[in-house]
Amino acid sequence: MGELVPGGNQALPDGALTIHVPGPFDLSVLITGADGKVAGDGDFVFFNQPSAPGARLHGETVTLHPPRLRPGADRVTVVVSPADPGTSLGRLPVPVLSVLAGGGGLLARFTPPRPARETVLLLAEVYRRGDRWKVRALGQGYAEGLAALARDFGVDVTDDGAPAPRTTPAPRTTPAPPTSPAPPTSPAPPTTPAPGGTAGGAALQVVNAARSRAGAAPVALDGRLTAAAEAHAGAMAAHGRLALESPDGTSLFHRIAAQGYVCLTVAEHLVSGPRTAEEFVDYCLAGHERSGPFRDPAVVHLGIGRAVGPATGDVYWTAVWARPFTADGLVRLASEVTALTNAERAAARLAPLAPDPRLARAAQAHSDDMVARDFYAHTGPEGQEPWDRARAAGATHRGIGENIACGQRSPAEVVRGWMDSPGHRANILRPDFTHIGVGCATGSRAGTYWTQLFGAAG
Repeated sequence: MGELVPGGNQALPDGALTIHVPGPFDLSVLITGADGKVAGDGDFVFFNQPSAPGARLHGETVTLHPPRLRPGADRVTVVVSPADPGTSLGRLPVPVLSVLAGGGGLLARFTPPRPARETVLLLAEVYRRGDRWKVRALGQGYAEGLAALARDFGVDVTDDGAPAPRTTPAPRTTPAPPTSPAPPTSPAPPTTPAPGGTAGGAALQVVNAARSRAGAAPVALDGRLTAAAEAHAGAMAAHGRLALESPDGTSLFHRIAAQGYVCLTVAEHLVSGPRTAEEFVDYCLAGHERSGPFRDPAVVHLGIGRAVGPATGDVYWTAVWARPFTADGLVRLASEVTALTNAERAAARLAPLAPDPRLARAAQAHSDDMVARDFYAHTGPEGQEPWDRARAAGATHRGIGENIACGQRSPAEVVRGWMDSPGHRANILRPDFTHIGVGCATGSRAGTYWTQLFGAAG
């Protein structure tokens, strides 16, 4: 398996390929000839036109059969854009592209540099060289939007600056494995039963039957999560699109906080298409990543909302899976991040990092601050840097390093994401770092905000 860098390329085997980009993104591909242009609008594969000869899109995955591409095609460009068109890629987790062989073996992976204000990213291209095919990593940002990009490739798009609208939306989802959170001063209040007759009530039996088959304990409906889910499903239906954030800037996680539920672990499904609770659950169970919450023992509460678009009649679903905050739970979550980090160091034959409560206070404060003031950066709004925060917490280490992340829903996912990024990986595997503190908080726009603060012995 090759870890690609921008501009790097790798030969591909004959046969089918799978291209996978998980996360809150819309995935699309453009099929072009030697001139870099499509032969027609059918060469643009996206959510409303999910297939072309040799290429098929399903959610977060494109299945590609290079020999079956239309005559004259010698390049397939892989593109990601935010699932919520009003969000810049810089406010989302970095998209990670994996290329797998038809049998499932990982061939190549590419983690681009974090985008900033770009709304479209050209991730990679699969291209012909002679009679063989190769993949090249790109990581090229594009600020003018998906419609402008499509026009540059020769696609005829509608005049409103967007790809052709969906006519019969297939089920789509922005799922994520469970997450971690922000420390409040006291545990969340007792669970409030959800009102009868809700979408959640109709789905609960089906959900818990699936969890039972997976060996997981049943979840209980929570009235606060249900209210947040119903409000979010209603907002998506009113605006006719799946999104973690409404046009007014209110995210699903803002709605959960407004209901008074403080999460330790949270996961979500945003889906359009299924009309009944049974169809919704069947769709979620059909994908390994989508089905994660159905097997996850960490979640104990559920809220489900369902709404119908007034103009189109399309059905929109929001499901929220959560465990309420406890101080002990936060300690266990941070300890798991530390253990996974030290496992990576052990694999590189490096000494483990010792937990440091001063670094932990500074890391937790930074995650809390990013949630509370809705920013995502190493530098705080007043200009504080990681070493300033460490010093203010009483840490006296000779050297300080910091990793941050947002959107990842579990310790395993966030550590894997850091290890897949060269700069973050360098911090985790830096030989002279001796101590670590971990912070995690839930809320704001991305849902989860993580901080690792490293210290070198003085």
